[in-house]
Amino acid sequence: MPDTDRSAPAIKKERRKAPRDVERHLRRAQLLLDVSEQLAAARDLDEVLEIILEIVTYATESERGTLFLNDAETNELYSRVALGNVRREIRILNNTGVAGHVYLTGEDAIIHDAYKDPHFNPAVDEQTGFKTKNILCAQVKTVSGEAIGVVQSLNKKKGRFTNDDLALLKAITTQAAFALQGTQFVEKMKRSRQQELEFLDIVADITSEIDLSALLQKVMGEATRMLNAERSTLFLNDEKTDELWSEVGEGLSTTQIRLPNHVGIAGTVFTTGRTVNIPYAYADLRFNPAFDKKTGYFTRSILCVPVINKEGKTIGVTQVLNKHGGPFTDEDESRLRAFTAQVSIALENAKLFDDVQNMKNYNESMLQSMSNGVVTLDEDGKVVTCNAAALRILKVRAGDIVELPAREFFTGPNEWILEKVQKVTETQAVDITMDGELLLKFSGNKVSVNVTVLPLVSVEKKKIGTMMMIEDISSEKRMKSTMSRYMDPSLADQLLESGEEILGGKSLTATILFSDVRSFTTLTEELGAQGTVALLNEYFTIMVDCIQKEGGMLDKFIGDAIMAAFGMPIAHEDDEDRAVRTAIAMMSNLRAWNKERIAHGMVPLDMGIGLNTDTVVSGNIGSPKRMDYTVIGDGVNLASRLESACKQYFARILISEYTFAKLRGTYRVREVDRVVVKGKTEPVAVYEVLDYHTDETFPNMMEVVNHFRDGVDLYREGAWDKSIAAFEEALKLNPDDKLTRSYVERCEHLKAEPPEGEWDGIWRLSSK
Repeated sequence: MPDTDRSAPAIKKERRKAPRDVERHLRRAQLLLDVSEQLAAARDLDEVLEIILEIVTYATESERGTLFLNDAETNELYSRVALGNVRREIRILNNTGVAGHVYLTGEDAIIHDAYKDPHFNPAVDEQTGFKTKNILCAQVKTVSGEAIGVVQSLNKKKGRFTNDDLALLKAITTQAAFALQGTQFVEKMKRSRQQELEFLDIVADITSEIDLSALLQKVMGEATRMLNAERSTLFLNDEKTDELWSEVGEGLSTTQIRLPNHVGIAGTVFTTGRTVNIPYAYADLRFNPAFDKKTGYFTRSILCVPVINKEGKTIGVTQVLNKHGGPFTDEDESRLRAFTAQVSIALENAKLFDDVQNMKNYNESMLQSMSNGVVTLDEDGKVVTCNAAALRILKVRAGDIVELPAREFFTGPNEWILEKVQKVTETQAVDITMDGELLLKFSGNKVSVNVTVLPLVSVEKKKIGTMMMIEDISSEKRMKSTMSRYMDPSLADQLLESGEEILGGKSLTATILFSDVRSFTTLTEELGAQGTVALLNEYFTIMVDCIQKEGGMLDKFIGDAIMAAFGMPIAHEDDEDRAVRTAIAMMSNLRAWNKERIAHGMVPLDMGIGLNTDTVVSGNIGSPKRMDYTVIGDGVNLASRLESACKQYFARILISEYTFAKLRGTYRVREVDRVVVKGKTEPVAVYEVLDYHTDETFPNMMEVVNHFRDGVDLYREGAWDKSIAAFEEALKLNPDDKLTRSYVERCEHLKAEPPEGEWDGIWRLSSK
């Protein structure tokens, strides 16, 4: 039926328009066909993105195009751009900018003025130098309607973007969606395959490592890299101490950290055997922020998994912190669990090797530190080891005896050694020769020795060789043995090498140590003569061992008191530190000994120690009938005064400012006073060493020390009320700190009875 409502010109105009529409549809169909053909030949995701952007830019007649794909794991939109021969990946959160808005809402956008749109971010233009004028943006959807990304065209070359441009853009991306999904899947599979290969290479590399320290560093480094995190720590359980431990750093800067194996997130994972994944650390009550406050590190996310051996026993935990780009995923958990499962065997092997190596080193160190010579032979009579003492006694080098048959070394007058070895090999019984004589092979000198030959057997009771223990009992050895009762054996060696001139009068700088047992008179009345002697012998044995371990010289016993010197007769660069370490060791060993005494119902001992560094005179002092190698001088007297002052300051270890100024190490100390000791006119600063304390014996130590220091500063200014307030703050943290309490009482006294004249903050000791 003819359309009578339309005029003839309108019908003619529509007939002219129809061919143009047909032509436009044909061009669009051809364009979409080209999209399919070109994408079908694309080899990877990068090429697919490049093809789509070329077609989009051409079809929409725009200056630039961008296609963002969504990363569901990180909630980011990412795109790739080519910069020369390098491809760069750009990522933005999928809720920012125009692209993020379009992706989340599904609302396509035609923006004629970018800078007027509330979602546009001009910072991108500022960074790139590109001027965005108008934008065409649409979701990239699959045929089934699933949004997988966003496509943008920027700056229409002529005119504005239209709905036809938008329709064409969406048609192109819909046509390309299948290729995008396919290449994404292929890329993901390739990445997964690459990760698997890398994982196998990593495991193979790590499991080949036998050194425990190096293995820990490798595991932590690979766990950090594998999970794209900031740092990780592998803790192993120490069954002897019930602690989780790890090593941080490498080489000389390696630091071992330890914590109870039930504390914190690591302790929770170790005790329960269950993985903990905390996406936001500060929102989780299990997280303790104290460590962050101490180190300045900010923990965002935590993944901690147990390390379980093949028997199903938890042997440690691996903790990874702060994944880049968001929290740790379920895939991260699986990969880390698989990784730790693979390396657990290597860890146990390395621990076993470390234990064996430590035992070997311990045995070798013990062998080398022995004052007696030790020579071991294998079943064939070949010399396997010869320790330092044996080399010294025999006056040979290791190459002169080790690996040689014993019959080639012990020849001529020394063949009696071989006879003893043969006898022990046959009888498997120990043979002892007293005051034998050895002719030194190279020097021709003779040395008097005691020789003990012992059989060596394996765990299976099989013969594996013999061992000779050689004791030098020549005059030099006897002298050293005597002197070693008074000083460290190494000092005795140096004295013997230096000759008699070292014993003459000499002015030198030394650190003097005085120690004294508290209330000893009362103890002697309770113990009686025999009990007192037994107590002193046990006490002196412990204390002298502490002195000799640091190379100090025991000067004398004065009743229950000990006087020792550091820096004589042989000086060291760190004699002041040696003296302080000795005092700390003496107090620590006394505490351990007291625990044993209390357990056996005996009264514990207490003591004070004073240290001072000064120029003193040393030498053999006495009469022709009785000589004593000792030191004298004002420096000695001040050390004695400081030991006595421990009572007044409720302290255990007091050192003078002269010792403090020369310390090289770092110790926990506080300046307790500036005093004028009896017999002197000049004040001396006195410091208390606190390192022997534990958290139980001195809680909140450094906070107390800080408040105490503030109180002392105010005390010296004469600000009694402010000083008392500072001391009271210290007492809140440690009510048992008697020194702080004594300062409160001192301030109260000075406040009630102000000092005459100008207050100088110096205290004068009236007693010795």
